[in-house]
Amino acid sequence: MKSRPNGSAVSRETPLPAPSQTRTIVIVNQKGGVGKTTTAVNIASALARGGLNVLLMDLDPQGNASTALGVRHQSGVPGTYEVLLQQATIAEVLQASPESERLAVVPATIDLAGAEIELVPQVAREQRLRKAVTTHLASREVDYVIFDCPPSLGLLTLNALVAANEILMPIQCEYYALEGVSHLLRTIDIVRDELNPTLEVGTVLLTMYDARTKLSAQVGAQVREYFPDQTLLTLIPRSVRLSEAPSYGQTILGYDPQSVGAKAYRRAAQEIAERGARVPVGAGFAGEYR
Repeated sequence: MKSRPNGSAVSRETPLPAPSQTRTIVIVNQKGGVGKTTTAVNIASALARGGLNVLLMDLDPQGNASTALGVRHQSGVPGTYEVLLQQATIAEVLQASPESERLAVVPATIDLAGAEIELVPQVAREQRLRKAVTTHLASREVDYVIFDCPPSLGLLTLNALVAANEILMPIQCEYYALEGVSHLLRTIDIVRDELNPTLEVGTVLLTMYDARTKLSAQVGAQVREYFPDQTLLTLIPRSVRLSEAPSYGQTILGYDPQSVGAKAYRRAAQEIAERGARVPVGAGFAGEYR
């Protein structure tokens, strides 16, 4: 990881409204390269910088969210693996992120790579994360819990879907943007019916938008057609600066707070803070992607 660039001062943030109760949001899309982790860390940072207490749980063995938020996650550092498989409490393993004093992170290490197999014989394997989060929230004031998941629908992602109440789905403005969404929605329906009746698709965020191309506009219109109430007005642009920030152990808000990417994620976080998840899974979707 590169050293942090000098002079990357953080701009003063506008206070964001706090929710009436903790919102638990899972960032999920089984396709890779859609800006899932970028969205998780920047939304988490923007909410925290807006005065809200945020806990991000990194469930991806690659640990990219942990890297971007500047927390230790080398092998042996306690984190999500210990919570899921060794009955560690979240309070025992969380770390403060240098992004904000209000942002805490449960890191993911390479040890998590074997968790999918190790969870298979465990009792109530799908419920382990929810139990840990419920215990943590019983004694601490947290406005948002955000789960960053691997690009798959295995047991790690399933644990997050069971532990969360809302889904935030990043969709890139490129060819085949909605490929696989129907499968994801079917999985969400099953989880909702069998394991977590409170789960809702609350937010769809269009990422990698390129205003120079007709394709981005066409994909954006198509996504809004199928997710009319869930899609944020804010568009996240394709940006080199967004790609650079994690290599310095920072989000775009810390790395280049005046960039178009930072401004976009601040607007997206404001939209999320100002609106709740309203449309249950199975309602409001149309067309072949249902």
